[in-house]
Amino acid sequence: MDTINLAESFSEFKEFKNIDREMMMRILEDVFRAMLIKKHGSDANFDIIVNIDKGDLEIYHNREIVEDEDVTDPTSQIAYSDAIKIEPDFEVGEEVTEPVNISAFGRREILTIRQNLVSKILEYEKDNVYKKYEEKVGEIVSGEVYQVWRKEILVLDDEGIELILPKSEQIPTDFYKKADTIRAVVLKVDMRNGTPVIILSRTSELFLQRMFEAEVPEVYDGLITIKRIVREPGQRAKIAVESYDDRIDPVGACVGMKGSRIHGIVRELKNENIDVINYTNNHSLFISRALSPAKISSITLDDVNMRAEVYMKPDQVSLAIGKGGFNIKLAGRLTGYEIDVYRDTDTDMEDVDLMEFNDEIEQWILDELKKIGCDTAKSVLNMTVEELVRRSELEIETVQEVVRILKAEFE
Repeated sequence: MDTINLAESFSEFKEFKNIDREMMMRILEDVFRAMLIKKHGSDANFDIIVNIDKGDLEIYHNREIVEDEDVTDPTSQIAYSDAIKIEPDFEVGEEVTEPVNISAFGRREILTIRQNLVSKILEYEKDNVYKKYEEKVGEIVSGEVYQVWRKEILVLDDEGIELILPKSEQIPTDFYKKADTIRAVVLKVDMRNGTPVIILSRTSELFLQRMFEAEVPEVYDGLITIKRIVREPGQRAKIAVESYDDRIDPVGACVGMKGSRIHGIVRELKNENIDVINYTNNHSLFISRALSPAKISSITLDDVNMRAEVYMKPDQVSLAIGKGGFNIKLAGRLTGYEIDVYRDTDTDMEDVDLMEFNDEIEQWILDELKKIGCDTAKSVLNMTVEELVRRSELEIETVQEVVRILKAEFE
């Protein structure tokens, strides 16, 4: 047998979709050259021809004919007496090319070649996956949920490549089961023990940015620039946008007619509230916009310590703080300022609606006070602690704490 038939071996490697014909030939040649170097010390005098279509491989040994007594290197030289056995017309100085028979390789060497071939192909496949996804970092990919674990989800892309979505990169309200389709941004690609590990994220600001690029053509085309994004995944997000074309309303374009563009993004992010605001270099105005939907009365900035004192009417304070404090927290991250909110003492300090204290006093306590006719701060303070305890179902310690909070409002 003058050729090494590899048809069976080739059929085993059909699953490696990312290896083209040329690369397969190169891998095969490299594996056999490594074996020749190990056996003969050099591969300089060997030609290897791979025929992928027929599934065979041929090896030829090239040697120079020298006088019998002049043979010093059997790998590059052949004795004249041996050469004329191949072809009687050969003369000293000519080159002899003869095929390497499979019997030249022992059984153990054949097994080693096969193992090396599998190893090389697997190595190339992993390297190819790493390079492919390294170029996709920051892009949105889709895949099918294959396995759901407590700390992460295993996702398969359309080529069967494994992707990981850790629990820390999932929106808190995310819930997936096997065979669900999932969208996420490629956060990073690591190599662990020679195997590429592709990490996805749905909580990254970049995921939100790519969603806007997909849904808003003006953002994708660069007519609208996303300047900054901050998120509390699943709760609220703020995005500052800017357009260099005066004819384009960046906020309107991002939201779309009747919210048509932003609704798809909100659904994908599990009903995360998204505030889109116009970016500006005017820090006071930017902070004012960032605290939307609250309306402010005045701002005092400390640019050295990056602090902002914001004054607003009492009925705007709870709007500025937002549910769970997310609104003011995100506004601070978006603008880079530490924001302190104060009730404006110049607006209406004759009295304050009791409901404006729901960020400091629990709702059930406020409801108890309203039951006895106290719906403003001063209506409570006009009564003694003993009277409030007697008329309501509140403990004396609770009433004392309420009075302390309300008095602080007028001091």
